[in-house]
Amino acid sequence: MGEEALEKKRWWIAAAAVLMQLCLGTVYAWSVFKGPLKTMHGWGETATQATFMICIGVIGISAAFGGILVDKRGPRFVATVGGILFGVGTLLAGLADQMGSLPLLYFGFGLVAGLGNGFGYVTPIATLIRWFPDKRGLVTGLAVMGFGAGAFFMGRIAPAMINSYMVKDAAGIVTASGVAKTWYIWGVVFLVLVTAAAQLYRNPPKGWLPAGFTPSPKKGVSAAESRNLAEAVRVPQWWMLWAMLFLNISAGLGLLSQLSPMAQDVLRSRIADPKALAVAGGTILAIASIFNGLGRLFWAWLSDGIGRRMVFIVMFLTQAILYILLPQVGSQVLFTVIACYLLACYGGGFATMPAFAADSFGPANIGRVYGTMLTAWSAAGVVGPLVFAQFKRQTALYLAAGLLVIGLLFALAYRRPEPKKVEAA
Repeated sequence: MGEEALEKKRWWIAAAAVLMQLCLGTVYAWSVFKGPLKTMHGWGETATQATFMICIGVIGISAAFGGILVDKRGPRFVATVGGILFGVGTLLAGLADQMGSLPLLYFGFGLVAGLGNGFGYVTPIATLIRWFPDKRGLVTGLAVMGFGAGAFFMGRIAPAMINSYMVKDAAGIVTASGVAKTWYIWGVVFLVLVTAAAQLYRNPPKGWLPAGFTPSPKKGVSAAESRNLAEAVRVPQWWMLWAMLFLNISAGLGLLSQLSPMAQDVLRSRIADPKALAVAGGTILAIASIFNGLGRLFWAWLSDGIGRRMVFIVMFLTQAILYILLPQVGSQVLFTVIACYLLACYGGGFATMPAFAADSFGPANIGRVYGTMLTAWSAAGVVGPLVFAQFKRQTALYLAAGLLVIGLLFALAYRRPEPKKVEAA
């Protein structure tokens, strides 16, 4: 295949990655489903929120395993399996609502969809890092931008779908929440789109580099100097990056898990109708989710210029300040602006860390090295939402600020590890 054809191919793979991540990112609109499920079935806050916690926990673990599979079986296989599992899990979640079964919801949305999401999430990242050594930050930001923006579409569309499919009896009592039919429709969409996008994935030819690109030692570790997973986890910098990712995700996921209800609390004095209030909360979630996506692209692009470490320093510092201020905010506009910025930083951590890891440990084994690092996502998926479910929102926001201050200290202390010594042939 000629150089021009390879150049076109890598951009087609990037487009497929964005489409796949848009579908997978709809998982972040969980909060618009949580309220109807609680109302319909009488499930408690923590019991219902556990679904999201299981899902995020499984995503991180399956991303680690998926990263190993990507290096062994190739990206198309792993992404196809991910698309099938994510679609089937969403269909099972719809059945769980229809049956009123919380265990089935845990299994469908939490376990099966979470497995598929993790396989699908890690594959385009590992693949694009290999195809774009010249635009590592930008292209990984572009891919995971889709993941952040996925909640925008679901946050805008799902509340209206849920309301339109709601069923009431003659006495006006709700007998079907509308969540089941919404998930059935989306489950089919995910099966088709994610598995179709997966068919475009390929690894570049061994040793291939874009025309006119020469790797710079100042920008990161070369393929020849790459550490494997066993070597990477032996240096403290791998664990520092793990901790930074965990702390950033914990704060962001906690906020995401409660953003729609928090927005409704701010709006409650101005909107009396519960349905209109739910739609308004979903709208704020949708707007903030746009910035979750845009922040992934912006911060990753900026990291190509000012460096990955500096990006994390700025994000940790500014977020900590805003989490402390957020409980005092009563303005709808100001609340929305702050939420948009916080989710932009949350997404920015996801987008910048793959390039950070590749710069530090090399691109050759990035599927394993970064995939395993995504176990931080699993841990944060439990810690962040649990903190926001168990504590009063003001206390939870202050605790999130504390986590971000710890992350700031790690970022300030971080220095890239010494390059791996390569023996001369």
